[in-house]
Amino acid sequence: MNPPPEPIGGARLLFSLDAAVAYLNHGSFGAVPVPVQRAQQRLRDEIETNPQRFYTTGLWDRIAHARTHLCQFLGADPASAAFVANATAGINIVLRSLRLGSGDEIITTNHGYGSVDLAVDHACVRTGATHTIVPLTLTASDDEIVVAVSNAITPGRTKLVIVDHIASMTARVFPVARLAAAARLRNVPLMVDAAHAPGAHAIRVDAINADFWVGNLHKWQYAPRSTAILSVAEQWRDRIEPPIVSWADPDGFPSSLEMGGTLDYTPWLAAPTGLYVLRTLGVDRVRTHNSTLVAYGQRVIGAALGLLSPSELPMPGGVTPSMRVLPLPSHAARTNADAIALRNRIADELRVVVPVSSWHGRGLIRLSAQVYNHPDEYDRLAAGLPRVLQALR
Repeated sequence: MNPPPEPIGGARLLFSLDAAVAYLNHGSFGAVPVPVQRAQQRLRDEIETNPQRFYTTGLWDRIAHARTHLCQFLGADPASAAFVANATAGINIVLRSLRLGSGDEIITTNHGYGSVDLAVDHACVRTGATHTIVPLTLTASDDEIVVAVSNAITPGRTKLVIVDHIASMTARVFPVARLAAAARLRNVPLMVDAAHAPGAHAIRVDAINADFWVGNLHKWQYAPRSTAILSVAEQWRDRIEPPIVSWADPDGFPSSLEMGGTLDYTPWLAAPTGLYVLRTLGVDRVRTHNSTLVAYGQRVIGAALGLLSPSELPMPGGVTPSMRVLPLPSHAARTNADAIALRNRIADELRVVVPVSSWHGRGLIRLSAQVYNHPDEYDRLAAGLPRVLQALR
């Protein structure tokens, strides 16, 4: 077994997390570094010294500057990108801009995020379109994914394909550039739900060449929450409808999306500080630490659960990100309610925060690794989880 990585000196002190809790769930909500918290608070203080000056003097230039800085790191064209609150907001904006009708189809996969499926279903009820979900196994290969999604497309009927960059529930890395190319051959737009991608591993949005791409920056790129980037291909920009029609509507994309009156824009303006923290720690160093540590966690917890065969330890495809999943015994977390109850029990009894889900009737536990985590936190979960699961029988 490969050893866990050496801790990055001082990294734990950058975060405000409770030291008594093993927080193994950076993937859900992130954790904002203290320097980013302070940068955002300074911006809030600036607002309150003179709200009129903040909102009417140079605010949109500051937002555009922040967007440009962040897009350079992501490999995205700033003119094709807009700040939005999160990936869910970006997907809803695209769905409402497509002008769907009866007989149209939207395709997703069974690895998709739950709120995305709800948004697609809502759009279908509203417009008469249909929602097709492509089934993929937990360990499907890239080739199998591309073939299954491609075969599901019906040119002329399919109006959008939505795939994950890194699936939230299964931590599966999807071959998004290949999927974008396959959809383009069939003249069908593709949207990438990249909620977990920015900062997790090296990406270039422009190289993916998807019609729509949206990524959260508050997870692996250390931005404040409510910070995401929606990238839209040039041919679609004029069709994007803002959820709020405000003063910048005549200016078009991206300003029409970003301006919503007297909202709190401090997360967007503080987001470059998060990127500064990541670069100061060392982008590659952080990624190597996280991927090595989460692989260690998957191995020790998998061994504690008796999952000794490599085939029983699902490996995300492509570049290994900072999350891994483990299948739970068949009696555990078969329903969403059971999964929530188990998650809460693990938190209460083991002082470990980790997400548990029911993925099509099979319980999964998802591990994250961040620079504030240590091997003994995964060891703690490995030592206590079998006892918690046995108590469920």
